[in-house]
Amino acid sequence: MQTTNKDIPKHVTIIMDGNGRWAKQRKKSRLAGHRAGAESVRKVIKAAAERGVEVLSLFAFSTENWSRPKEEVSGLMKLFLKALQDEAKGLVKNNIQLHFIGDLAKLSSKLRQQIAKTEGLTRENTGLKLVIAVNYGGRWDIAQAMQQMLEQKISVKEVTPELLAKCLVTSDLPDPDLLIRTSGEQRISNFFLWQLAYAELYFTETLWPDFDEDSFAQALQAYAQRKRRFGAL
Repeated sequence: MQTTNKDIPKHVTIIMDGNGRWAKQRKKSRLAGHRAGAESVRKVIKAAAERGVEVLSLFAFSTENWSRPKEEVSGLMKLFLKALQDEAKGLVKNNIQLHFIGDLAKLSSKLRQQIAKTEGLTRENTGLKLVIAVNYGGRWDIAQAMQQMLEQKISVKEVTPELLAKCLVTSDLPDPDLLIRTSGEQRISNFFLWQLAYAELYFTETLWPDFDEDSFAQALQAYAQRKRRFGAL
């Protein structure tokens, strides 16, 4: 079954899982797995842009990932920095707008500066919106939204689902239509707890470094066969 334009989800979000297992199978370091995973990121960004996806959001580093070994966390942060430095011109050339979400205050000043610089360079781009979630957690997002409402002295009677959604870090994005998770795990791991309410879920055994354009096409094909009713008949 071929997908058509009407079958393409506007917002695809991915939990990129399996870098460590991929590396272990090959007797390589976990950081080698993360570097291989970065190649898959490039492939999927290209595939999403070519197929007309409007928003692609990637869960790169969760609020819980700080508990990983310091060497791995440090290596990941260096990988984020290098990727931003290396890919900035390509993002501009390919009309991709980059946007980071999460509690970025915990990141190094050098990384935050590079994030701001790259976001600025791509701000006027009108193609695919690429959203990277770093130090992000769904519970954190809902809590910070509540904090905003308390600071604004919103009364209890004024609180609505629509108002809370406007206070989330994804307030300027459509809710995800499709969630992809690689490596065979079937959970959302504190990612987009609010936003995924009506998303279609697609789980694959493929480890993230092995996930490529064909894998992405298979996920879109599975999505195209779903009947989305949003609670109605």
